[in-house]
Amino acid sequence: MQNFLSNQNKYFLFLILLLVQVFFLNPTQVLADLPTGNAVKDPNAILRNALPIKQIELQEIQHKLEETSDLVRGGRWPALSKTVTKCQSLIKKYKTRIIEKLPSEKQRIAELTFLELKNDLDNLQDQAKSKDKYSFISTRKEALDKIGGIEEYFLPSEFPHSIPSEFDDLPRLLGRAKVNIKTSKGDMQAIIDGFNAPLTAGAFIDLSSKNFYNNLPINRAEEFFVLQTGDPIGDEIGYVDPETNLERHVPLEIRIPNESETFYNETFEELGLYTETPTLPFATLGTLGWSHSSTEVNDGSSQFFFFLYEAELNPAGRNLIDGRNAAFGYVVEGFEVLEDLTKDDTIISIDVLDGIDKLKLNA
Repeated sequence: MQNFLSNQNKYFLFLILLLVQVFFLNPTQVLADLPTGNAVKDPNAILRNALPIKQIELQEIQHKLEETSDLVRGGRWPALSKTVTKCQSLIKKYKTRIIEKLPSEKQRIAELTFLELKNDLDNLQDQAKSKDKYSFISTRKEALDKIGGIEEYFLPSEFPHSIPSEFDDLPRLLGRAKVNIKTSKGDMQAIIDGFNAPLTAGAFIDLSSKNFYNNLPINRAEEFFVLQTGDPIGDEIGYVDPETNLERHVPLEIRIPNESETFYNETFEELGLYTETPTLPFATLGTLGWSHSSTEVNDGSSQFFFFLYEAELNPAGRNLIDGRNAAFGYVVEGFEVLEDLTKDDTIISIDVLDGIDKLKLNA
């Protein structure tokens, strides 16, 4: 079996060298050059922020409500109530403006959603006053899901990014899909993001729809780091296209916020983007990453990994995977299953629940 993800020993050696630089060589300069970090660690929030839309008013409401995450963990109830009040004010200020920018067929639906959102915020106020932590978290999730639903109405009618013609023969996912990952320990569900990683997501959904991953073992398990699978039984180490009898390769594919073009087959080091955070960062438990060999970045074929986020070892925005591997989705349900998986476990099946219509087998 080829080790598709960069060797962990190299990872820790790099980390040790970095720490030596920080503490013994030029601490001021090295610390200044480190990424500032990505404070967003909720996969649903990352996916909302990664939507290719520009709806400033709605996103301002979203981000303000997301700010309550740290406040509720710290039990800062007066600050929570104040933040919810701010969200209520923003909705009153922006609701009409947001709805008027929607297509006419979506405006009535959005109007009803805003009414439901108003009720959610009223409930959040009551829950903040009664210090009902778990009800607050549940209601906030429902409110943010509603905001995310309205944001999806602003998605462009055409796929927003260009894909180089050299990859015309590769499948691509022109949007998002939802999958159920059935394992020997239970089920997980994940959102696969073709907006920001169309070729990587396309390869994954294509192989899932072909039942390629059925009954494949977890072939690598590194505690606090990754779980890897997708190595087919037998001598092959990737997916062999039956029409060409050649192993299909998927390029390294990474987007950066506010960049018009996606970067292909270039790492952040090669681009000189040492402090950047990708649109799809490895910032949370269950980030799905595409594997490639330790010597090439364009030879990933079928193997992928689940990132086991550990804040102390791989802090968000400061890990050594961002910019070296492509993230293409996030586990959103079944985290307890992911944390129980080991090298003795198996992927029983990966079923596409939604979004298969967005899969195109080539250009």
